Amino acid sequence: MKVYLSYKTLFLILFVVLFTALSGCKSAKSVLASGEVSDKLSAKQVIRQHQKKDANFKTMQAKVRIDLRQGNKEQGLTFNYRMEKDKTIWLSAPLGLARMMITPDKVRFYNKQDNEFFDGDYALLSDFVGVELDFNKVQNILLGQAIYNLKEEPHKVEISENSYALQPKDQNTLLELFYLINPSHFKMDSLQLYQQLKKRFLQVDYKSYQEVKSQVLPKDIEIIAVENTDEVGVSLEFKSVSINEAVRFPFKIPAGYKEIVIK
Repeated sequence: MKVYLSYKTLFLILFVVLFTALSGCKSAKSVLASGEVSDKLSAKQVIRQHQKKDANFKTMQAKVRIDLRQGNKEQGLTFNYRMEKDKTIWLSAPLGLARMMITPDKVRFYNKQDNEFFDGDYALLSDFVGVELDFNKVQNILLGQAIYNLKEEPHKVEISENSYALQPKDQNTLLELFYLINPSHFKMDSLQLYQQLKKRFLQVDYKSYQEVKSQVLPKDIEIIAVENTDEVGVSLEFKSVSINEAVRFPFKIPAGYKEIVIK
């Protein structure tokens, strides 16, 4: 993985997705995974229930604690997080020392500590995780939804412990994809991507969920990205989450900063 640690921190934050321990938020409550799997549900029925649970809100804001682990290095920081569904995802470090804003067309961020900025498309993020990403896929990861349209191809379902294990009937030899769906609220328990030829592996585990104004959202997230022998881990914890309130997305790259060029 050739991306510098600071860049990894910013980009992994995107997987974020991710909403966690919203302590102190009166409108939030934990969602208990008390449901039991049933061998009578078909893959189509599981998919139908999962798609019904797609979050329905206009805006979201929160504070998210993100801890990054790579080798012997660890770093963590709390960010301000805002989203306008289907339009913008925005993150800001304390005192505005670093900011990121992604839209359906662009990925942009700047870092005041290094006087650098990036203004481009999803190529860098896609290269990092080994999967072609776009705004919708990133947003779905953050909301605990499947990254691909499950109705576009046939799937099969099995029972794995207390989850529905969904996978395409015909797995792509270049990219193997697995979803674990929770039987209580039919959001994802886990997303797993394998690229055997490139020795890449991405796993996003949704440790718990919460309910915010009738919306079921991820609460605690663990992410592991592996390439060859390099491994990066990310933990996310969201606090003070609110939805459907007025939000702003201030973002202006300071003059004189050096552009990060990805070749």
